Amino acid sequence: MIDNLPNWIEILFLITCLATIVLFHYANGKSRFLTLSIVVWSIIQSILAYTGFYQETEKIPPRFALVLIPITLFIILGLTPKVLKWMDKNRNIRISTFLHIIRVPVEIVLLYLFIYKMIPELMTFEGRNFDILAGLTAPIMGLLYLKNKVSKKILIAWNFVGLFLVSFILTNGILSAELPFQQFAFDQPNKGINYFPFVLLPATIVPIVIYTHITDIIKLRREIKS
Repeated sequence: MIDNLPNWIEILFLITCLATIVLFHYANGKSRFLTLSIVVWSIIQSILAYTGFYQETEKIPPRFALVLIPITLFIILGLTPKVLKWMDKNRNIRISTFLHIIRVPVEIVLLYLFIYKMIPELMTFEGRNFDILAGLTAPIMGLLYLKNKVSKKILIAWNFVGLFLVSFILTNGILSAELPFQQFAFDQPNKGINYFPFVLLPATIVPIVIYTHITDIIKLRREIKS
């Protein structure tokens, strides 16, 4: 945990993370196996971060690879034909669209982490992070789609924009972290993600957001073609 950081920031983040998992659960047919897997993964990463495991940034290979490599493999596994077939059957796009509202409180947390010198300004909406736009427009798109006021093609376009925004800030976040390939923010690097509970941003929240965008795009395109 981070010294001097107001408790409400950590509480807000934990509530946001929980809300992300719950919304993902309901957006995917209430799959107990999927949700339990996410919870177990999140607990493991929380324990590692809480014990200071990721704060050892000089190790080679970098310990944070234990976050980045598994989530990359999880997303790839989730895009295999068998899983996509299951996703097509169980995905509720209305709920998965509303899921992206969680990006608003995430941006509030990031702003305070910058104020407390745990991440660089470029990771906030005052810098290069425009991901809050996806969060602010998510309830609008969700309601319009719910009332059949927006076409699937427009929702696909919105998902592409949202995917670009989250991928862009993820890339900037990784390249400003205390890793061997750091490129940005050497004066105030992205070190907040090495601490509990904020490790859950790259470990849980961002992968869910990215995967939801990708699979919604795939499902919507298949529905248009069918």
